[in-house]
Amino acid sequence: MPRTRALVRSASRIVVKVGSSSLTATTGGLDGERVDALVDALGSRLRTGAEIVLVSSGAIATGMPTLGISRRPRDLATQQAAASVGQGQLLAHYTGSFARHGRTVGQVLLTAEDVTRRSHYRNAQRTLYKLLELGVVPIVNENDTVATDEIRFGDNDRLAALVAHLVHADLLVLLSDVDGLYDGPPSREGARRIEEVRGDADLEGVVVRGTGSGVGLGGMVTKVEAARIATTAGIPVVLTSAAHAAAALVGDPTGTLFHPTGERTGTRLLWLAHATAGRGRLALDAGAVDAVVRRRLSLLPAGITAVEGSFVAGDPVDLVDENGHAVARGLVNFDATELPGLLGRSTRDLARELGPAYEREVVHRDDLVLLRH
Repeated sequence: MPRTRALVRSASRIVVKVGSSSLTATTGGLDGERVDALVDALGSRLRTGAEIVLVSSGAIATGMPTLGISRRPRDLATQQAAASVGQGQLLAHYTGSFARHGRTVGQVLLTAEDVTRRSHYRNAQRTLYKLLELGVVPIVNENDTVATDEIRFGDNDRLAALVAHLVHADLLVLLSDVDGLYDGPPSREGARRIEEVRGDADLEGVVVRGTGSGVGLGGMVTKVEAARIATTAGIPVVLTSAAHAAAALVGDPTGTLFHPTGERTGTRLLWLAHATAGRGRLALDAGAVDAVVRRRLSLLPAGITAVEGSFVAGDPVDLVDENGHAVARGLVNFDATELPGLLGRSTRDLARELGPAYEREVVHRDDLVLLRH
């Protein structure tokens, strides 16, 4: 066995993500045999002493037949209704299947807002840590029943990468119906599976397309992006099919291994960068861009030239340069209606005129993350 998979075999805390197409029929509805096969693979790895967090899609697809729906609904309300019905059915099957291995499961439903606001993400982290400490297998999904378009992760691949960082995982395994990343459509004659990715250079010329199955949302594009999020945060990733889950979890050379390319960063800031969209935009002058991007300082009112959008204190906003390019994202300390009267003014002057509450940053550097171009 190649030594390159030693980091997989030695992982003690693993996040595993499985897509809808690996758990359900093409027309929707849970495939119990597929679920049991996945749980058996996870159970084997659990018996070695590893901890596993399972990020599972499938709630919407599971609920579709019960509601008489044959294709994944496009409107948010029907998606939420299907998720509401399907989530209980999915968890019930997981509960019974893991019980065969003497394991208890716990459901954790998240929205992006739950883990970007300072007080919320710590609570999510504590909950997951306590479940693992108690020997429970957390089963994580986006809270499709209440999430709105503005606070959705968009796909569970990205959610899994962020959860892996949240729990300080040693490994992320992405399972779907494709056995790895190929240099072109897998159905094309001569398409080659890429066994290892050590950086973006290894992805040059690779054609990645697809928006997922008829019952799922993610595709190969979302998986590659999830792998990039995780690896830049120091977490190796294995991408393979659910059928190869057992082999992937023990370090056999299956699928595609993405090597870590960076080091761990602040958990909440990783979520801020990848799990949110700006509710508004703050236009910065050149001096403010330099202060935020190069010197990593907080954003003050004096450096803001314009305000766009409707937001309240605590919301994520994008900071844009003089060309309109987003250079950073941060949690704003003022409502959109308050800011226009503060622009271009020093905090000292504002405090003297309006009171000490205004002698503060618009975005504090601890609540700010630079965006990659």
